[in-house]
Amino acid sequence: MGKEQPTTPHLLKRAFNPTDLNTRWVGDITYIRSHQGWSYLATVMDLANREIVGYAMSKTPDAKLAKKALTNAIAKHQPNTKGLMFHSDQGVQYNAKLFKETLHGHKMIQSMSRRGNCWDNAVQERFFRNLKTEYLNDQTFINHQSVVAAVERYIGFYNYKRLNSAIDYLTPAQKRQELLKVA
Repeated sequence: MGKEQPTTPHLLKRAFNPTDLNTRWVGDITYIRSHQGWSYLATVMDLANREIVGYAMSKTPDAKLAKKALTNAIAKHQPNTKGLMFHSDQGVQYNAKLFKETLHGHKMIQSMSRRGNCWDNAVQERFFRNLKTEYLNDQTFINHQSVVAAVERYIGFYNYKRLNSAIDYLTPAQKRQELLKVA
């Protein structure tokens, strides 16, 4: 029998509505099919305003992909990462040494969903559902580049034009501005 890996605690505890930006980020990876195979999308969402603050795409769903999405989010928003919680499922990408060292290097706190419990990362899962049902499912993609272009268009739409009932029917960009005024 293999030795059970120690689990990262479920610290988020479904507290999906923080009042401050850059306190709780969630991430996950999904897959999108093209005629040339699968493309993988890793995203990072700020729960305070539901904005996709970082993402990355690859032809391989590995820890490098998860790390790239996280480092893109940090580079774009330049938050004080000390104590910023990053929550994900227990995927191998988020359990990988490379990813854990990246979080540790930025003094971030790691939280993971309980095994087999998708509701612990429901907000991120909902984003992927919306991406696929609202935009991707009715399209055919020739190759990886066409998937990347479509995902970029949707994330722009999602962050700047799509109203979200969880944030008072504002867009994530509008909610960010509202929260920055209060801060």
